[in-house]
Amino acid sequence: MAMIPNFFGNRRSSSIFDPFPMDLWDPFKDFDFPTATSFPQLSRENSAFVNTRVDWRETPNAHVFKADLPGLKKEEVKVEIEDDRVLQISGERHVEKEDKKDTWHRVERSSGKFSRRFRLPENVRMDDVKASMENGVLTVTVPKVEKKKAEIKSVEISG
Repeated sequence: MAMIPNFFGNRRSSSIFDPFPMDLWDPFKDFDFPTATSFPQLSRENSAFVNTRVDWRETPNAHVFKADLPGLKKEEVKVEIEDDRVLQISGERHVEKEDKKDTWHRVERSSGKFSRRFRLPENVRMDDVKASMENGVLTVTVPKVEKKKAEIKSVEISG
């Protein structure tokens, strides 16, 4: 009789097989991950704010960019347009003041500088760009050049 491998370990109680037991399994427990104390360059003050998510949609009249910037004030965000049609959204999230008496159990919120750049198409009006910020969402609207309607001119046929 062939042995069937047991992929869920030997966690059988009496005759009931439970493939999803309630005990916790940590697949990373044997790995030694770097910490902020062992690598100062990974400290909270130096971590990059790279998770800036931006949606870009095109409507019939404009290109609309929406960036999630939770916890930032509009004074901490910069929107710039370069001559060669590049939209840049940048800013900085500052580190919260830490009390040395506190014990940190988890630090997941990132801080530091961020910058996102987008090359705009030729059909935009660079001089009419608008930006607004509400509830941590930056909205940048870049209007499109109005398409000229084709002018139809009748030509008389001679002959």
